[in-house]
Amino acid sequence: MMGLKTGVIGAGIGGLTAALCLQRRGALVTVLEQAEDITEVGAGLQISPNGVAVLRALGLETALAQKAVRARAVELRDYAVGRLVTRVDLGHLPEEMRYYFVHRADLIDLLAEAVRRTGIRVRLLQKVEDVLPGEKPVARMANGAEFGAKLLLGADGLHSRARAALNGTVAPFFTRQVAWRATVPNTSGHPDVAQVHMGPHRHVVTYPLRGGALVNIVAVQERAAWAEEGWHIADDPANLRAVFADFGGIVPDLLKQVDTVRRWGLFRHPVAPVWHKANVAILGDAAHPTLPFMAQGAVMAMEDAWVLGDALAEAPDTESGLSGYQARREERVKRVVAAASKNAWKYHLSVPPVRALAHLGLRIGGAVAPKRMLSQFDWIYRHDVTAG
Repeated sequence: MMGLKTGVIGAGIGGLTAALCLQRRGALVTVLEQAEDITEVGAGLQISPNGVAVLRALGLETALAQKAVRARAVELRDYAVGRLVTRVDLGHLPEEMRYYFVHRADLIDLLAEAVRRTGIRVRLLQKVEDVLPGEKPVARMANGAEFGAKLLLGADGLHSRARAALNGTVAPFFTRQVAWRATVPNTSGHPDVAQVHMGPHRHVVTYPLRGGALVNIVAVQERAAWAEEGWHIADDPANLRAVFADFGGIVPDLLKQVDTVRRWGLFRHPVAPVWHKANVAILGDAAHPTLPFMAQGAVMAMEDAWVLGDALAEAPDTESGLSGYQARREERVKRVVAAASKNAWKYHLSVPPVRALAHLGLRIGGAVAPKRMLSQFDWIYRHDVTAG
């Protein structure tokens, strides 16, 4: 790793984390970002303990805690009047296993500040059009310029040029689900918990951000009409309010405050069969896009970044290091992707007797065995890639 000239395509969460993980092991890293600045509009993220472990190992947990809200629980609520169905108390986790809610822009800022402090080069306005694997791989820009390195990493998201170079292109599958994202002022006194408001063919997730000053809203609807994939597509807030007009509890007051909202279609992408070839590798959404129903997309990218750095540092050469990286990550991310793909239906039960029976089971389970409600996620939360 010492002196390995490395280019990271994309200054998102995965790319910045990868840059830090590789630089701390001796690589000479340059980040290529197509925007004019490292910034993110976005909305909220949930960073579960397995993601916090990576930030802790990079010396960034204290900075995260200053920008984030520590989560105390996850509550499942019925849509009609907001009645509590069950509560998963995160206080049952060991003290060192912390769960945070953070604004995506705040996490990007935290990582970008760390990148600048460590002297990693960041080149802005670098729109990569093609990635050419080889003994000396090259990223070719839209303006005709080229960047060569010993190793190129594609952290360039859903429409990754690096993924296409390794795997070709495969059309994703529209899941017949559409999501909206928004943030509003926390005038309702939203507690430090994630609330999932479950309704027929729809659900709304809410949780606080920025010291409780904001509430993050993610609303999902099953529908046949196709919607474009992309996080930054504006929609009319009236459309969001119309779709969820029959929701009760705190949802109406929150939706009433929405003045800016983004909508996107949810698509299922296959996990890439090839993660590396000829000194080019991919991570995060470029390798394994996941639906948002386990809140693990950003966390899986951070886990990838750590394991990639670790695998390369341990290996005798780059190719075997990249092989070790995919071998250590592939089964885990496939399991997470599958779990996220299957999770939405649990929130969208539409037949009243079935929904009532399911909610009764959740209520009894939460009352009789509250720790078991949480332990079902042990395979996610207790997995610490930094512990070897």
